[in-house]
Amino acid sequence: MPHHTPLIATIVTGLALAFVFGALAHRLRISPLVGYLVAGIAIGPYTPGFIADQGLANELAEIGVILLMFGVGLHFSMKELWAVRNIAVPGAVVQIAVATLLGAALAHTIGWSPGAGLVFGLALSCASTVVLLRALQERRLITTERGQIAVGWLIVEDLVMVLTLVLLPAIAPLLGGHPDGQSAGSSSVDVSQLMKTVALTIGKVSAFVAIMMLVGRRVIPWILHYTAHTGSRELFRLAVLSIALGVAFIAANLFGVSFALGAFFAGLILSESQLSQQAANESLPLRDAFAVLFFVSVGMLFDPKIVIEQPLAVAATLLIIVIGKSLAALAIVRAFGHPLGTAFTISASLAQIGEFSFILAALGMSLDLLPAAGRDLILAGALLSIVLNPLFFVGLDHLKPWLEKKDETHPANNAEPEAEEEPVSVTDLEGHVIVVGIGRIGKRIIDNLAPSAKPLYVIDENEEEIKRLHARSIEGIAGSATTLLHAANPAKASAMIVAIPSNFEAGQAIEQGRAANAAMPIIGRAQTEAEADYLRSYGATHVIIGADTLADALLATYRATASEQPPPPASPEPPPEPKT
Repeated sequence: MPHHTPLIATIVTGLALAFVFGALAHRLRISPLVGYLVAGIAIGPYTPGFIADQGLANELAEIGVILLMFGVGLHFSMKELWAVRNIAVPGAVVQIAVATLLGAALAHTIGWSPGAGLVFGLALSCASTVVLLRALQERRLITTERGQIAVGWLIVEDLVMVLTLVLLPAIAPLLGGHPDGQSAGSSSVDVSQLMKTVALTIGKVSAFVAIMMLVGRRVIPWILHYTAHTGSRELFRLAVLSIALGVAFIAANLFGVSFALGAFFAGLILSESQLSQQAANESLPLRDAFAVLFFVSVGMLFDPKIVIEQPLAVAATLLIIVIGKSLAALAIVRAFGHPLGTAFTISASLAQIGEFSFILAALGMSLDLLPAAGRDLILAGALLSIVLNPLFFVGLDHLKPWLEKKDETHPANNAEPEAEEEPVSVTDLEGHVIVVGIGRIGKRIIDNLAPSAKPLYVIDENEEEIKRLHARSIEGIAGSATTLLHAANPAKASAMIVAIPSNFEAGQAIEQGRAANAAMPIIGRAQTEAEADYLRSYGATHVIIGADTLADALLATYRATASEQPPPPASPEPPPEPKT
């Protein structure tokens, strides 16, 4: 067996160091993303010690982006995407133009060519998919109007960047560079060829969207439903991953669309299926792991010397990303009449750069448009903006009361109020039963307890199930029990039933419930005695072990069935032997 295994070495060292530095960052009460970036710097080529394979790290990170965008598509819908087109399209285009002009101005000040300024500015204009979605998901903003605007804005940015990557080699001679295979001195531009390239790109993107709407809408849900009927969870998980990765790969190689955009449309088509929530749950573990590798790969690109050698240029680049872009987005959103809270949320979401910035920088260098210093400044700006981005949302949390007060008095809000997600409020119920999880087990529990005198409060991540319970006058909230248990008012509850299969999440929910109510009975579920001991250690008073309960039910059914059956007929006696 060969011992030279760069893929395994990159995955192992990347994930292990990400865990170590991420845990340390959590201990210091800062975002674990900082730890993941530091892990990348530690295994990058600019620090001593082990050096991971950068090419492999980038490809692994791309898988994380694909799975993340697939998950976003699962929670999105064409109706919601179409609803934000009036602000997402002009907003993204104007914001890209502003950021590009600011970047070009900085490049001119440094002494770079106009072509370098164009590439540099464009690289500073596009936000990171992973960072933006992670920030919105952590704050449960994906399904709100501001979250939909931010995601729609991101999709438009991706489309613009796809078009840029196709057109840039064609116009490189006009900008002072050279396309692949030509000499640097060539400066002619074939206008007709350029127009053909533009038309071909738009045609490919349109063809991909049309095929996904007409064919994918029927084929993709059918594949998932067929696999679900096999009864194999392993096959279902494999089908989900095959759809996400396969559609993204086909989109990139046949239609020239980015991996992220292809995966988003795959999730968008699948969101219309009843199995969308299960598909999202099955892809979540792998999605999280590869998203971590994305941040590690960004850290590997960073050369710390740039901060010492060119501090003013680094500071100016960072200001364009976190201040220039943010102010442009803020002004655009406000110009369209949206509340100040929405404008600040979108501004904070876009105050960073990521994947497309790196791709564009690499292309600019290959075309002799962007100097190496430009790439280093882009990487420095990306790393620092990703580190600072969580602080913007922390600041928004502190400004929330002020923003709400301002939005109440803004005249635009009186004309057409926004359909924002209501803030999490604590229920007024007392003596109620908290049920965590609406799976097959949770549904039976809820159906049996609903007619009783005690009210119920249900927590589950499936928003559609929660809406169905609301129609039955049963209170509940959609989201994770680890972050929303306080909404169920556990201090005044009479009991708590945790019916989710995840022991990790169940343990945290039980721990919070026990801390809020020391006398409340808490009932959990487990598959093994070790899992039961784990839940008891967090405060569960009773734990039902699935295997034992199933065995008891099977035995009870067998005994009841055996007692109901008539005794078997007696065997006929042999005829008497004839007398002699």
